[in-house]
Amino acid sequence: MEVTVASASAEATEALAARLAARLVIGDVVTVSGELGSGKTTFVRGACRALGVSGPVTSPTFTIGRRYDGRVPVSHLDLYRLGDLADEDPGLLADYLAPDRIAFVEWPEAGGEALGDPAARVRLAHLGGDAREVEIA
Repeated sequence: MEVTVASASAEATEALAARLAARLVIGDVVTVSGELGSGKTTFVRGACRALGVSGPVTSPTFTIGRRYDGRVPVSHLDLYRLGDLADEDPGLLADYLAPDRIAFVEWPEAGGEALGDPAARVRLAHLGGDAREVEIA
């Protein structure tokens, strides 16, 4: 799925994420980039809903990651507070980037090689108001 779409609302962004989620398999990693407030967590929430997660999906900025139970296990990481992984415990991401779950990683630049070759790369950008440009490669 390679597409660039203008999304007019959070609901439209979540729907686009659900389309991507339908193509994912256990073990996949999806990177989600964009400036602060561009809709990264909204995108992840839409994918999580499509994967059967029914509870709250919130940004794990202060905890690095969250794990959710759905039809498949899902991890949601936010690496915003990490400069890179060089000074971190080598196992920091191991529980989240496991072969038995699908992982979404916000601010993936800090993850470097630890993220492997992502199944998809998502980039969101502000277009003004609630509108966003969503690029999926």
